[in-house]
Amino acid sequence: MSLSLENFAPHREDEHLLAAGGMPMSYGQQRLWFLDQLNPGNPAYNISSAFRLHGDLDVARLEWSLNEIVSRHEILRTHFVFVDGQPQQVVRPTIELTVQMIEVAASSQQEREHAAEQSVNQEVRRSFDLSTGPLFRAMLVRLGREDHVLLITMHHIVSDGWSMGVLFRELSALYNAENVSGPLPIQYAEYSAWQREWFSGPRLAEQLTYWKEQLADAAAVLELPGDRPRPASPSYRGRRAQFAISAELTKRLKELSRSERATLFMTLLTAFQILLYRYSGQTDILVGTPIANRNRIELEGLIGFFVNTLVMRAQLDAQISFRETLKLTRQVCVGAYEHQDIPIELLLEHLETERHVGYNPLFQVMFQLQNVPVQVPQLRGLQVSRFNISTETAKFDLMMSITDSRHELAGWLEYNTDLFDETTITRLLGHFEHLLESIVADPEQRISALPLLSADEREHLLRDWNDTAADYPAVGIHELVEAQAAQTPDALAVCFEEQTLTYRELNERANQLAHYLRAKGVAAEELVG
Repeated sequence: MSLSLENFAPHREDEHLLAAGGMPMSYGQQRLWFLDQLNPGNPAYNISSAFRLHGDLDVARLEWSLNEIVSRHEILRTHFVFVDGQPQQVVRPTIELTVQMIEVAASSQQEREHAAEQSVNQEVRRSFDLSTGPLFRAMLVRLGREDHVLLITMHHIVSDGWSMGVLFRELSALYNAENVSGPLPIQYAEYSAWQREWFSGPRLAEQLTYWKEQLADAAAVLELPGDRPRPASPSYRGRRAQFAISAELTKRLKELSRSERATLFMTLLTAFQILLYRYSGQTDILVGTPIANRNRIELEGLIGFFVNTLVMRAQLDAQISFRETLKLTRQVCVGAYEHQDIPIELLLEHLETERHVGYNPLFQVMFQLQNVPVQVPQLRGLQVSRFNISTETAKFDLMMSITDSRHELAGWLEYNTDLFDETTITRLLGHFEHLLESIVADPEQRISALPLLSADEREHLLRDWNDTAADYPAVGIHELVEAQAAQTPDALAVCFEEQTLTYRELNERANQLAHYLRAKGVAAEELVG
């Protein structure tokens, strides 16, 4: 699809239109706004990046640069209110951003590091008020004269992963006194209005027809075996488990992808869906995957919430090979990319998918492959590196993110701690890695037969857990009962419905029966019916 600036021109005829609150939300914003109404201040939708800054930092210059970005992008001056009974986005003419300063006073380096981590992680989880804003904030933690941590946090309703890259590039240019590209051709609120106009009539009908056929009779919930039952209302608490895939296995996965005319994403997605099938026993697997949704040049340099989600459905056949399954995945992916423009929120609305507060509609698991290295600002006179943060939130049951750093794959698995323990996730990641090794070793194997267990885990299950042999005295069972009756005569031995017998009573009745049988002429070793 092409997009020209004429599409946006009518929305700028009144320069006070945005300030008056006359612009609708995008479909994505509307979904996040409703989620915030259900769970106000949920930090799961905070987007944060933190950086360690070593060197002579010009704090005033940093704050000025951030304010220039706020002035340049209207979305960073936006909040959300009711206007004429409808939620609308309202843009303030100006906002003065103040960088929050935290001074770490601890004496030792270790204590300062710990204090910085605590401050950053606490700020990451601090909620936003969508009705008042601002929805963009910055914090600077000072560990020493030339040692700082910069944390930037935005609400997802005004930003996405691509937007963070735009922010870092502009921050670098402004701080370094370089030229930022010219005025933005459009602003996000204008895009929102255009999006709602564009998705109508035949465009919407064509996209809906495809997705209704693709998702017909899809399973509502992926029932993975968790450590606890799914709660009626999610807490959005979560954690991340890091993992890495060796350079050798990465190389073989890429070679397999090329030989099968598939992308690395398709190969990894197929493996992940097979893992979910093996864990759940379900052959109908739906996985969401994010897509940047920036296929128009005017949107590439804009901060805002553009990212869309595609639903990748796998209808797996246990009897076919991985190679054949990968071909089917490739077909699904190609079809999804050709119909990627419809917002997932609009799709859910027209599918009339049943909503349940306890789980995400259509899919509860996400998968993504990042091909672009994580960006960091390049600030003159400063050595900048990433600073790890802990969000401790999860929007889905599971979300796997893998980054391709050319030589090896690395990633994290975010999991809902309402459902899963750390040990379960560690085991799942081990099974995923071994599954990948099994796939490259023989892609002709049936997907139901691909090994998940390592040799050590298999030995543990088959040998150690079944090594239950024990030495018992070479005596008859009647002698064991007699010994137990002598040791614990009043202990419960047998129960049936309302009747119970202690060991004393059981032994007495057994003796009575034995005497009766002998009186009837029954000798040793004779069978009695």
